[in-house]
This record gives sequence, C-alpha cells and structure tokens, in this order.
Amino acid sequence: MSDADLADVMALERELQTATVRADPGRLVELLAPDFEEIGASGRLWDLASILEMLGSENHDSPGIEVHELTGRVIADDTVILRWQSVRGERRAHRTSLWQHRTEGWRLVHHQGTPVA
Repeated sequence: MSDADLADVMALERELQTATVRADPGRLVELLAPDFEEIGASGRLWDLASILEMLGSENHDSPGIEVHELTGRVIADDTVILRWQSVRGERRAHRTSLWQHRTEGWRLVHHQGTPVA
C-alpha cells in the first residue's frame, strides 16, 4: 500500500463528515460497507441500516463535522486505521475509523467515537 492510498482514505474520511455527503444516501452506501458498524459517542450501536436512517433525519442545514488532528496508519495490505477529533458545535469526540479496501473500493467497516470531556 502506498502513501497515496493512505491519503485517499483520509480524503474519504473528510468527505464522509461533510453535510453534503451525510445528506446523500447514494454516496453513503458507496462509502460504508454493508457490514458497517459503529459505536457512537453516545454509546449507541449502529449498523448500516440504522445509520442511514439516522443520517436521513439529520438537519442537513447545519454545518458538517470538523475533522481535526487526522492521522492514519496501514495495519494490513487492505486495511487502514484513522484517528481524529471531531468538533460539531460544542461537542467534541475522539474518533477511530477502520477502512478496508474491497472489490468495489475503500469502505468504512467500523467507527467509534468517545466524547471528550
């Protein structure tokens, strides 16, 4: 895996946090794996269907999520882990995203958020 691959995954993570993509179910399905799972900063467990439903009801006029301190590393030939901090209004969380390269391209397979006090 090259540095360009890592940069591509980091760009996809940033794209995923934009209000435009969060409002686009077609693009979300292209970025999230069918077996996607998330442990949200709220502690709630999400799968692909439930996250698509939640994002569909989100206020899309609000700004996207700010991505700070994004770093990543390759953990296998087809897998990248990213760490970053999200800022949305007064809410901050540490985030970890696990991306895997599959036949159809890079897909987010797991995400976890932990609130910052």
